[in-house]
Amino acid sequence: MKRFLVASLALVCALGISACAWVVPALGQLPDNQQLQGAPQYRDGAFRNEVASPPRPGGFGMAYRMIRGRFEPRDRPAPLAALPSVKTNLAALPREQDIVVWLGHSSYFVQIGGKRVLIDPVFSKNAAPLPWMVRAFEGTSPYTVEDLPGIDAVLITHDHYDHLDHATMKALEPRTGLVIAGLGNGAHLRHWGYAPAKIREMNWHSSVELAPGLRVHVLPAQHYSGRFMQRNQSLWASYALETPGRRLYFSGDTGFGPHFADIGKRFERFDFVALDAGQYNVKWADIHMTPEEASRAAEILNTGTLLSGHAGRFSLARHAWDEPFERAVAASQGKRYRLLTPRIGEPIKLDDPRQTFAHWWKGLK
Repeated sequence: MKRFLVASLALVCALGISACAWVVPALGQLPDNQQLQGAPQYRDGAFRNEVASPPRPGGFGMAYRMIRGRFEPRDRPAPLAALPSVKTNLAALPREQDIVVWLGHSSYFVQIGGKRVLIDPVFSKNAAPLPWMVRAFEGTSPYTVEDLPGIDAVLITHDHYDHLDHATMKALEPRTGLVIAGLGNGAHLRHWGYAPAKIREMNWHSSVELAPGLRVHVLPAQHYSGRFMQRNQSLWASYALETPGRRLYFSGDTGFGPHFADIGKRFERFDFVALDAGQYNVKWADIHMTPEEASRAAEILNTGTLLSGHAGRFSLARHAWDEPFERAVAASQGKRYRLLTPRIGEPIKLDDPRQTFAHWWKGLK
């Protein structure tokens, strides 16, 4: 009995040490809050939304909610078979073509203005600090960092695990020239080996010229941040990419709010928008959108095309894995914009208004 207890204790300790070795680097690093003083959104020691949101717990409170959520009743949270995807040779795409490739969930490969941009890249097969949590659906991980050409810039909307992935960012460091993120996110990147010269931390309503004729605009979102530690110590954001002939918008995670009207008024029109329209829950109504809300936002943004994102790779909410796609199709009926439904990895040619995509999720369980 004594030997059994000793062996059990040794096993628990070994597992604990292994878990710490895995988790601790992935947690990232809190910023020096002295550097954040004076930012308009940073008040009383935390970043704030333009429209007030209820406080959300960090630390063990967050961990408890995540674990409890995994055991709550859920309706078909994952498909029973591998999902169809396309593995495009991204390096072979002509640089002069403006193209968006959805990589699943909220990750995108973008070619615009002759530059290559990644948005919220997650190439790991899980989106949580432990490998057995929030696993990607089968068939949705056809790409690795090694499949990428050189990347001119990585845009990070916020630091949640399904948007800022430790392993992915470590592997990307030698392949990318610049990372653009909201204020406070640079602490994670520096902790993971990025030189300060490669990091551009920015506030809402600011912009940077990525190349002559290509400007990246950092814009508001209605969300929150935190990777287990103290909440809201880094700023969440959305992005517009603008050239003289084209405007794209990527919302990242966001609730529906007045920021869409402000963005729509500022830019007047968009050719393409990718909006948060999955992983919705009545408890998250202020920080995530339903497909119907995303449809309203797309109309407010005066876009020609909509890609309904934040779905199709990871399951974080109680709804069925394919429900966001079905509701997006229904919500888009009769609207001025065109709904795009590519498979993961299928290029969207932004200069081809006749390009069509199948409803690939139909018939899958």
